Amino acid sequence: MAKIIRLHRQGGPEVLQFEEIELPAPGAGEVRIKVEAIGLNRSEAMYRAGRYPVPVTLPCFMGYEAAGTILALGDGVEGFTVGDKVSVVPKFQLGTYGVWGEEAIVPAHALLPAPEGLSMAEAASVWMQYFTAFALIEVANVGIGDAAIIRAASSSVGLAAIQLANWAGATSIACTRTSAKADALKALGAAHVVATEEEDLVERVMQITGDKGARCAFDPVGGPYVFTLASSLAERGILFIYGGLSETETPYAHWPCAMKGASMRGWVASEIWNNPERYKRAQRVIYQGLAEGRLKPVISKVFSLDQIGEANAYLESNQQIGKVVVTV
Repeated sequence: MAKIIRLHRQGGPEVLQFEEIELPAPGAGEVRIKVEAIGLNRSEAMYRAGRYPVPVTLPCFMGYEAAGTILALGDGVEGFTVGDKVSVVPKFQLGTYGVWGEEAIVPAHALLPAPEGLSMAEAASVWMQYFTAFALIEVANVGIGDAAIIRAASSSVGLAAIQLANWAGATSIACTRTSAKADALKALGAAHVVATEEEDLVERVMQITGDKGARCAFDPVGGPYVFTLASSLAERGILFIYGGLSETETPYAHWPCAMKGASMRGWVASEIWNNPERYKRAQRVIYQGLAEGRLKPVISKVFSLDQIGEANAYLESNQQIGKVVVTV
């Protein structure tokens, strides 16, 4: 028997409940793992609360990013053996599988070897953030002389974007609502920090870039602020919208984009991992960055499995700088 969280109703962190479940043997193409660490994501919190745009069938398992040890292999699984340390990549729809518990069954295609030299907490904090932020490298192709605006910069994805932009030689411009996190963001590598509720973003970006504007803006929030982000772009810049945390309508910023030949596009990390060649290429770069120390997961706070409700509440409090992790 294993202690597992299943979602029976949607709502706040208080709806999470543990069950003692005898998990079945892994089926064809599946793997059973001993979960050692869980990385929490905003999408999971929105799914739990009923605010995420995917269908929900209750009861369901929860969570899709973790690290652990393989306990058993299903038929047809190749490339892994019992005892391997692995990371679970969120390559499945929320609710269809789940990793919030002592053990989990996951599809083998959602596993990667845990990066060497990282703790299991760090290994549970790698793939969602770096694959998501990889848009700066793969699509925007940021490099020397470019600037990247990173909204919600204190999130795990925001910090990953700062690291990737810095590694590429670009200028990272971290956006945070107030100046409370400015010093911490600078210490974590942001070349510049803009408190968007206290400063004029367009003015600051133009000062930083010599009136050129930013090569890209990377935004998980959406809403009407996209007009400001689009106005901060350089000629033929790209505004990525990779989330909807504002939970308000996100308009198309036509005129700011049109006047510069800029584009505004949606982005999700599955765009990479659903394409085998792009997936392999991104893996190689991320493993290299981790091995060289150019990429390093930042963990804000660690909770125990029994505290997973508190961990969810902390994630949604916006206090964190980096990844919220639950250890098992």
